[in-house]
Amino acid sequence: MIEWLFTFLMFYLLYKLIFDFIIPVTKASMHIKSRVNQMNTQQQQTNNHQQPNYTSGKKSTTQPNAKPSKEDYIDFEEVE
Repeated sequence: MIEWLFTFLMFYLLYKLIFDFIIPVTKASMHIKSRVNQMNTQQQQTNNHQQPNYTSGKKSTTQPNAKPSKEDYIDFEEVE
């Protein structure tokens, strides 16, 4: 009688483990994986549709080493 009870208890616990833990975790992980793949696909499509801004190879007319004028600066007052 005790052996039957122990066997029944083991099968019940195994059933609960499989159907209440393993299957839901597997479904959730597959769902998350599919959502991540879907987001990656959308990101790649967005990146492919954006056109990069290329210059034609001409140098710009502004001088990068030119010093800014005094009007560009704001006076600094030290606060104590």
